[in-house]
Order: sequence, then structure tokens, then C-alpha cells
Amino acid sequence: MSILRITAVAAVAAAALAVAPATFAKNGDVQVRGVCTQSSSAKLKLSNENGRIEVEFEVDQSRNGVPWKVTLRRNGTAGRRTTAATRAPSGSFTVRRVIANAPGADRISAVATSRSGERCTAAASF
Repeated sequence: MSILRITAVAAVAAAALAVAPATFAKNGDVQVRGVCTQSSSAKLKLSNENGRIEVEFEVDQSRNGVPWKVTLRRNGTAGRRTTAATRAPSGSFTVRRVIANAPGADRISAVATSRSGERCTAAASF
């Protein structure tokens, strides 16, 4: 990947994350729409799970069987790296983890990268 492309992808992701509005449900859940470099869509949902934080990161590519590498971070530190593949019927996947809720606000971010180079990102505070 060229330096120009990396810079462009980073700029688009940073701009989108800076203006991505979080929606708050009545039960305290936080949900944000992510940004993808191609035609996929992504969303990140954070919920209270018995005093912990439930993290759900979904990517919808509308194609089945496509593998992705996913990294979840809390306050900038990588907490979980995994792989996921899109599945029928929707051609999407969801990575779900329950993590400790540290004192104060936690900044949760998620990044998914496909073999084709598409990258989806989302971030929110809880």
C-alpha cells in the first residue's frame, strides 16, 4: 500500500470519527456508525453488561465468506485481535466481547481489515 493511500485512508477515517455522532438509547447503550473505505458499512455498540462493557462491532459487506482481521482497543491499547468471516444471510459478521469497565470514560475503537484491503473503523466512549 502506498504512502499516499495510507495517508488518504487515515485522513478519511479520522475525519469521519471526529464527526460521527453517537446515539444514546434509553437504556444507556451507545451506538455509532463506522466508516469503511469501500462499500461495506460498520457500526459499534457499547452496552452495560452487569457492570462491564459489552462491545459489539458489526461489519456488513453483503457478501458471504469474506475473512476480516479485527482489532478492538480500549483507550488506545489493543485488547483483542481476532478474525471473523461474513456469513449468510446478510453477508455480515459481529464481534462481541465483554470487557472490564475501568473508572472514568473508556474510549473503545474497532478496526476491521479485509484481504482486499478494505478497512472499517468505529470508535465511541462509554
